[in-house]
Amino acid sequence: MRVLVYGAGAVGSYVGGSLASAGHEVTLVVRPNAAETISKSGLRLSHPDKPDVLADVALVTSVRQAFLDDESYDLIVLGMKSYDVSEALNPLIAFCPQPFPPLLTLQNGIGIEEMIMEDLNALLIAGSLTTPVSRQTPDHIEVERSGRGLALAPTRERQDIRRWVQTFAEAGIPTQRIKNYRAMKWSKALLNMMGNASSAIINRHPKAIYSHDPTYDLEMEMLSEALKVMRRLKLKVVDLPGTPTTRLSLAVRRLPDFIVKPVLTRMVAGGRGNKLPSFHLDLSAGRKDNEVRFHNGAVAEAGRELGVATPVNEALATILLGMVRGEIDWHVYDGNPGRLIEEVEKYR
Repeated sequence: MRVLVYGAGAVGSYVGGSLASAGHEVTLVVRPNAAETISKSGLRLSHPDKPDVLADVALVTSVRQAFLDDESYDLIVLGMKSYDVSEALNPLIAFCPQPFPPLLTLQNGIGIEEMIMEDLNALLIAGSLTTPVSRQTPDHIEVERSGRGLALAPTRERQDIRRWVQTFAEAGIPTQRIKNYRAMKWSKALLNMMGNASSAIINRHPKAIYSHDPTYDLEMEMLSEALKVMRRLKLKVVDLPGTPTTRLSLAVRRLPDFIVKPVLTRMVAGGRGNKLPSFHLDLSAGRKDNEVRFHNGAVAEAGRELGVATPVNEALATILLGMVRGEIDWHVYDGNPGRLIEEVEKYR
């Protein structure tokens, strides 16, 4: 199978490298400096419980170059950040021969698939990767934790994705088929949102957020709002590879805090180690956008449309995006959870 990975960061390189090591012809769209490094040494994948793998991949530095000489692919993997997808579709539309091959989305967040289907007439496979991966260097991808995997879901009725589930499973990525892609993406968003926006705003590790009663209560309210919106949308929480999301939702809705709080604190601390979450990393790197738009922001937007109150999600998204755009001084909230609590009250 011939695969193009468009947006070959840590996630895209891991998926593409895994397919390449299983014998598929994989082309990565990468930046010029990354192409130079990988071309010299190859793409190395490190796993915690098996030997390193050196994947043989082809490299291009633009979508246009990927389709020179009438090149064609059996699958295009979209691995860029959620906020880069809209702009990234333009060169794909310009240079990819029609009809489009199947596309696989690997973005975190809500609404990505709908946005793509509005612009492209392509067969879309929705994906959610629960395996935590990081890029140590341009040519070295590290799997940080085993026991996770990839969930795939169809975006059309009667769309058969069994071929793709088998393909990724045979490439060494534990892969699970989910029936409802929206339920899958919302369930993954619940996990992504835990300790993410609040950590970025207050500039503290999620463990500190969950250890402090007022910010823990804020997190529980944020998750409860998202679950209420899901119920109004008639979307069930589904378990993803290695992540019992249904038990998380049950705990948030029904169990007392003295039982739930220690468990969730260990979860957010152990799940990320010493790493800060993605919203914080993008904010501190000075990126001009943030995936909070597709998480807390998407929950708030759906809540407005459905008549479900989501003040905490609305506040977290608005404050964090204000910081990203330079409209709010990060230092005002740095290490100051009380200020965040006060600000959220204005949204109730």
